[in-house]
Amino acid sequence: MSVQPTSAPTWHRLSPRMLAIHPIIELGRALPALVGVFFAGHAGGHGLLTSLAVAVAVVAVSITRWFTTRLRITDEQVQLRHGLLRRRTVATRRDRIRTVDVTAHLLHRVLGLSRVVVGTGTSDRKNESRIVLDGLTAVGAESLRRELLHRTPVAMTNQGSEPADELARLERSWIALAPFTLSGVVTGLLVWGFAWRVEGESGVDLLHSGPLRAVGHGLDAAPTALAVVVVGAAILVFVTVTSVIGYVLAFWNFRLVRHDGGAVQVTRGLLTTRATTIERRRLVGIELSRPLLLRAVGGARTLSIATGLRVGRGAEKGGEVLLPPAPVDRARAAAARVLNGATALTVDLVSHGLRARRRRYVRALSGGAVLVTAAGVGWQTGGSLWPVPVAVVLLATSVPLAADRAAALGHAHVDGALVTRSGSLIRRRVVLADHAVIGWTLHASLFQRRAGLSTLTATTAAGRQGYRVLDVETPVAIALADAVTPELLSQFRRRPAPAPRATMR
Repeated sequence: MSVQPTSAPTWHRLSPRMLAIHPIIELGRALPALVGVFFAGHAGGHGLLTSLAVAVAVVAVSITRWFTTRLRITDEQVQLRHGLLRRRTVATRRDRIRTVDVTAHLLHRVLGLSRVVVGTGTSDRKNESRIVLDGLTAVGAESLRRELLHRTPVAMTNQGSEPADELARLERSWIALAPFTLSGVVTGLLVWGFAWRVEGESGVDLLHSGPLRAVGHGLDAAPTALAVVVVGAAILVFVTVTSVIGYVLAFWNFRLVRHDGGAVQVTRGLLTTRATTIERRRLVGIELSRPLLLRAVGGARTLSIATGLRVGRGAEKGGEVLLPPAPVDRARAAAARVLNGATALTVDLVSHGLRARRRRYVRALSGGAVLVTAAGVGWQTGGSLWPVPVAVVLLATSVPLAADRAAALGHAHVDGALVTRSGSLIRRRVVLADHAVIGWTLHASLFQRRAGLSTLTATTAAGRQGYRVLDVETPVAIALADAVTPELLSQFRRRPAPAPRATMR
């Protein structure tokens, strides 16, 4: 299919090669249900036939997606029409396009196809402002990306690649940081969820059949301490291996480049390749994310703050990643290059003072004290003893946690950007351009008011749509907001009352 824009009202189908992809994808999604149908019908001797009938129905429904999908690209809009029983047309103005995300999983790559996601509006949390074009040729998808973001004719972009400045590239040594990202835990939960669904659909107890049954009997016969050690070691090995595999699959061949047109592009992926392009004027900030385990080994993630990107889905899955887990100095260097050498990621931050630090300790210790008291009361009234030492350990660990959270608090205003830092389990340092701030929220709870503190939230149309400066003194919060957006607060400043007019008698 050609992606040449035209003002003529002509609708086009996507590539017919998608007729080979849609059935495979839908059959994969329906696999647990097919397994359940097979075992349910097996008792009556019709399990195979029933499963085949359901599979044929799934394939037939998946094929209708291609026949009912149309695409039209005009000089002003990108339009997508789809649906069989419920016909829906999604259109967006080309001057509202913020990002273009080109992906190609293994089946797409075999058939020379790509999936293009056109991002518009704000953070795309609900996917309402996105247009998904699943079935363009690889050449057509790349040409469309360049034309939509760089505003250059498609016919010209087919003749060569545009110049790009490489800002960062994956280094093999970074893979060693993968086990500290805990992505393997997510993989384990996904595997467990799939197995649980298959077990529910089929009625087969997986834990008491096959090799798992033998392992279970062996653990039952072993001493409790040894069984705990073995299970813990197995979980640790599983998390480590799956984390490394997930890191390689997500970030292999990672490159961060900047095109001459100003757009920033991230390409990555082993089996599924992905290229996310963001207009530079839409990239309004950087987030340096450092989860506790990753921070302990000197690592960090670099995320973008931009309009039109999916957020809240994990850095590996979402489109906001600018640099995968890497040494913190590399993360800061890549962010600085994206921000054209800004010092906001290394500048010393303004401390929030003694009252803010004291508040961190009070909140942490009070929670631990409540747990210890509840465990002690339960034990004295005939309950188990084990919650008491657990609560004491939690109370003890709350002290260093509070100290770490207190040390994280800080803010600054430098290089035309708001800088804020907070968090312990996930420490985030955010750099948000002044012009991206569209409003402020000043919140103070009862306990904050007693301490003279407030939480200042900068509202923006990008990223998480709100970035907080935690537990800052109220006059300092107002002064900070006034420094970032003086034109916004000037209309609310109290003006001196006019002098009374003199009257003649």
